[in-house]
This record gives sequence, C-alpha cells and structure tokens, in this order.
Amino acid sequence: MAVSYELVKQVTASLYAASLRKIPEDTKAALGAALNSERSDTGRKTLRIMLESADAAERQQHFVCSDSGIPVYFVKVGTRVRFDGDVKRAIVDGFDDLVRTSSPPLLQHVTNPLTLERGYKGKDMPIVTFDLIDGADYVEITCSPNALFSVRWAALEIFSFPSLDVIEAYIMSVILKAGSQHCPPVVVGIGIGGTFDYAAKMAKEAMLRPFGHPHPEPVVAAMEKRLLAAVNATGFGPMGTGGDSTAMALHINYSAGHGFTPVAVCFNCWINRRASARIFDSGRVEYFE
Repeated sequence: MAVSYELVKQVTASLYAASLRKIPEDTKAALGAALNSERSDTGRKTLRIMLESADAAERQQHFVCSDSGIPVYFVKVGTRVRFDGDVKRAIVDGFDDLVRTSSPPLLQHVTNPLTLERGYKGKDMPIVTFDLIDGADYVEITCSPNALFSVRWAALEIFSFPSLDVIEAYIMSVILKAGSQHCPPVVVGIGIGGTFDYAAKMAKEAMLRPFGHPHPEPVVAAMEKRLLAAVNATGFGPMGTGGDSTAMALHINYSAGHGFTPVAVCFNCWINRRASARIFDSGRVEYFE
C-alpha cells in the first residue's frame, strides 16, 4: 500500500481543526498545576478562566481563541514510506477544504507581506517543512498554527563565540521585551547554534516538545530549568495580570555550527496549539498531541 493524496489531505485538515478547538492534555495539566501553585489571587482567577474556556471550547467544538493563525506544518517522512499522489498539494487542498467547511469560520489571517492584502491563499501557504526519519514506515505530521501575538515576539541574534552567560542574557532580554503580550503562560522554544535558518527551526521544534521531557544532556537540561525559573520570576503572570505563572515550559535544542552562533527564541501562547498524527504506509492513522 501507499500513503494517498486523499488521506494526507484529510489528516492535515483535521489536525488544523483540532488544534483550534482543544488544548493538549499536558498543557491542560500544566495550567491546573499553575492554578494550584499561583500565589496571586488575580493570577489564579485568570488561570481558572483559561481552563473553563478551554473546557467549553472542547465540549462545544468552538475555537479556544478567535485568532486561528496561519497554517504551519512540520512533516517528517519515513524512508520506508511510499506515496500515491502529491503531498504538498494535498496539504494545500486540505487547508482549502477547511476554509470552506469550518464552523465557526476561519478569519483571513494569510497576509501578503508586500501589499498587506489578507485572505486565505498566498505564496508558499501553507508553510510546510520536511525532514526524514530513517527506517520509519510512517509520515509524522504536526500542525501548529502561527497566531499573531505569540509570533510577534520571536527573535534571533547572531553572536561571536558567546558564553552561556551571554546566551542566557539574550534569551531573557527577548522574554522581558515580550512582557505579557504573547498571552502567557507561554511555552518558550530556543534554538542555539547551527545556521541562521536552522536555529529558528530548532527553536520551533523545541517549542513543540511535549512537557515533562527535559533535554537529555545535563548541561542543557540545567539551562532549561534555570531559565524557566527566571522567566516565572519576572512576575508578568497569566495574561499579564501578575503572578508566578508566566511560562509553562522552556525547551532548548542546539546544534554544532560556526563560532558565530545564532540564538533563536520563539513562543506558543497558553493554548499551545499543536496536534500531530502518524500516517503509516498501511493507511493506518494514529493521532497524538
């Protein structure tokens, strides 16, 4: 058998729809834990409203937030997978179908950067990145729509042979500049090293890592723990109302590179939009978060 055009089209559209209506279970648990530990009365009230809103959206199949973002997919292709049809075209057509059928409707967030014209179509839209998984007999697809306020505060800078202190100071400067405008408590993704483009890719992938999985290297895991504590010590709190819960998680990926080291920082808002699926060569589909 082979992975069909129709199946890719159906799965990618369903992932986008699901990511708008349900927050991941680990995110729900993290918000609940923050509610129990938050010392600010206003912060606790805000977290309670978030959890109630997420529960209502899931039960009633409404959007958790009206900002449905733009379609972004991360596709990992197993080297043992065969395809029957055009994969990128299937993703494009799946998004077109979602636009036509979605209730509530998606807002017109796709924007031409040269003319500022807004709609549902545009050059290279949806945005899709591809990677390989050696030996796998499936395609793994993650949808993480880019929403306005979390994307606005992403940043990247290139340093010359930086120390860890310099890297961490830069990360905190980006976080302080963002303040509470990215709808906290957020997930922070960081990419260190590699090249300009690869650092940003690593940051996005780090942002999508499930909670409870620190980096396997002790030095990096210690950075994650140290920086997460520093972020929550800023006091911005849930939606900027003040408190201890500014970030639910902070994840770092790194790569070897030149001595001129890029450092990328990105955010996912409290909804933590992500939904994933594996399409096996047999046609079987497994959904997960």
